[in-house]
Amino acid sequence: MKAFLYIRVSTDEQADKGYSQRSQQEILMRYCAINGITVINSFFEDHSAKTFNRPEFNNLLLQLHKHRNMADLVLFTKWDRFSRNAGDAYQMISRLNKLEVSPQAIEQPLNLEIPENKMMLAFYLAAPEVENDRRALNVFNGMRRAKKEGRYMGQAPLGYKNKTSEDGRKFIAPDENAPLVKWIFEQLATGKYTAESVWNIAKEKGLKCEKNTYWNAIRNEGYCGIIKIPAYKTEEEQFVEATHEPIISKELFFRVQDVLNGKKKVQRTKILVDERFPLRGFLICPKCGKLLTASSSKGRKIYYHYYHCISSCGTRYKAEAANDALIQELIKWKPHSAMQPLYKIILQNLYKESATTRNIEKSKIKKDLEEISLRQKKALNLLMIDAMETDDYKIIKRECEMKTIQLEGKYNEISAAQIDIQPLVDKALKLLENIDTYYASCNAQRKREIIDSIFPEKLQFDGEAYRTTRINEAVRVMFNIGEGLGEIKMGQIHDLSELSHNVIWLGLEPRTHTLKVYCSTN
Repeated sequence: MKAFLYIRVSTDEQADKGYSQRSQQEILMRYCAINGITVINSFFEDHSAKTFNRPEFNNLLLQLHKHRNMADLVLFTKWDRFSRNAGDAYQMISRLNKLEVSPQAIEQPLNLEIPENKMMLAFYLAAPEVENDRRALNVFNGMRRAKKEGRYMGQAPLGYKNKTSEDGRKFIAPDENAPLVKWIFEQLATGKYTAESVWNIAKEKGLKCEKNTYWNAIRNEGYCGIIKIPAYKTEEEQFVEATHEPIISKELFFRVQDVLNGKKKVQRTKILVDERFPLRGFLICPKCGKLLTASSSKGRKIYYHYYHCISSCGTRYKAEAANDALIQELIKWKPHSAMQPLYKIILQNLYKESATTRNIEKSKIKKDLEEISLRQKKALNLLMIDAMETDDYKIIKRECEMKTIQLEGKYNEISAAQIDIQPLVDKALKLLENIDTYYASCNAQRKREIIDSIFPEKLQFDGEAYRTTRINEAVRVMFNIGEGLGEIKMGQIHDLSELSHNVIWLGLEPRTHTLKVYCSTN
């Protein structure tokens, strides 16, 4: 008789000497020598036996199909080397029989022509399948139990790395990408940019991940210290506090989810980062009122860059001239340096007022948390006296838990906002003093942020300078205060008490000059 030897181990069995390929080969070769069986070929497999989709076994079948009667037997040590799935095993045995080849386990020999032996075959095949199922169930239950304890299971998400403690327990900890992940959430929370635009900018900042990984990351509760436990059988979906260090706050995470889910109405724009055209999207055409776009045209030797209108009005300005003119415009709105002490006092007073507002908001959150806790207790009491169904109680409990997590995250965010603003004020004022120099040295994205913060409306450029436009109210007030420190010009009255208290009312539109009404400032 002639035989093919099939020798299989799975990856987790490599360390077990009883399952090693060399050990199996020696046993099979000895069996063939004793029984006078000629070994045609040996096939060494390193794949799981859950299915027959294995490279070497497919090669064995190919040899049998190409060369009929080449072998009479396919030998292996035990039936679990052949398969760990009873249904697949019966189909494969039938297929081999059609090729006039008999599979046989030398340590568990069965004559399959005897009907009763098929019961023993079912036992040999079912036993490893049951073992696989039990092992998988134990792993599943262990992972679910670990999640309930607040441990993050599996491969660490973007911004974290897998680590092992001294006692052998595995956990995740922030890595060098954590600040970048936090930046991503902060940008998404503003609602100004699309998620894809933030991803593109993050890649330029050094983020290395696929798009699918990025989308999974911005939906992952683990970043704010929450572990999600999916629903299973009679257990409802749960959320527990994680044991690992969060990268972002709960309030920030849920704010981002509101933006992504469309619950928060925002105007999203794509980030345009072109160092040659920082004003693109901020300029309007003085002729037709449409937005100016930007492009480059090639001359004989070099490229020329322009801001131009998309309509047929023909408005076009050199990009370099418009960019330089904006720097001159910023110089006009630099605050007076002598007013810095007054600015600091005003800002500190405003911060104190905002602190009062935060305390009021914190008190409201505490009250809401007490009401949620009371609601959950009432629902539990109704459940205890059989006045409420279990399913209804679970729904209320889940709603209360989610609302509690969101409110606690918001409370912690407000508490963390109480900082010493003095260094920030000093830095901001220093920046405003040198706003033109700072603007000129920035990249295009930062320039756009500066323009957006100072000029709330679109700008008009006439080819040489910018037309007077409305600016940020805070900048306007600071500029006007500083203007009062200028020298007294000829003809100006410094003492306001010398001015007349009577003001002539000019009347309605159109002016009614025939009516004169004198109003006293007193």
